[in-house]
Amino acid sequence: MTGFRVRPLDQATWPDFERLVESHNGVWGGCWCMAFHAEGVGRTKTAAQNRSEKDHRVREGRAHAALVYDGSTCVGWCQFGPTDELPRIKHRRAYLQGLGALPDWRITCFFVDSEYRRRRVASAALAGALHEIAGLGGGTVESYPEDIEGRAVSASFLHNGTVSMFESHGFERIRRLGKHHWVVAKVVPGASHRAPASGRSSRTMAARRP
Repeated sequence: MTGFRVRPLDQATWPDFERLVESHNGVWGGCWCMAFHAEGVGRTKTAAQNRSEKDHRVREGRAHAALVYDGSTCVGWCQFGPTDELPRIKHRRAYLQGLGALPDWRITCFFVDSEYRRRRVASAALAGALHEIAGLGGGTVESYPEDIEGRAVSASFLHNGTVSMFESHGFERIRRLGKHHWVVAKVVPGASHRAPASGRSSRTMAARRP
C-alpha cells in the first residue's frame, strides 16, 4: 500500500497544481482541466486562456479537485464538482436519453504525472475527492469511467478512471454510456463535523487499487 497526502485545490495549492500542469504542456493539448466547465475548450482557445479561466475559477471557489502529493510535490488530481460547475460530459446525447435525475456531484477526470502512473495515484485522488464531497455536505456522486476488462489500454488515456477502481470505492454501475464507458454512482453521506476552512490540512491516505 502506498501512502499519499491529499489536499483540496484552492489558492494555497494552486502553484503546485500549476507546476504539474505546466510540466505536461498544459495537459491534453493545453486543457488546464477546463473541458468539463461551462467555458469548455476548443480550437479558438489557447492554453493561456484556459489557464487564466481555471485560475479565475479557483480564486472564486468555483473549481474543485483533490490533489495528490508525494512529499511536497503534486503528482496527480481528481476533478469533481456540483453538476452546474461541471455541466459538460462526453457521450452527452446517450447520457441524456437515459437520464432520470441529475446527480448532486460529478467526478469528471483524473490526471497523473507520467512518472507516477500505475502507482495508485488515481485511487488516492478518488478517495480524496469523496472525502471532500462528504465535508461539503455529501449527496449522490456520479462519474463516467471506462471498462478496460479484457483490453489493453494505455494509462495515459484513462483520464476518466476505470470502472474497477470506482467499484473498489463503493460505486455501482448504473447504465452503459458509449462502447466502453459506464455511468457509475454512489451516495456519499455528509460528514458529521468538519474542520473550519482555516484548519483544512492535508491528510495521508492509502490508495486501495491502481
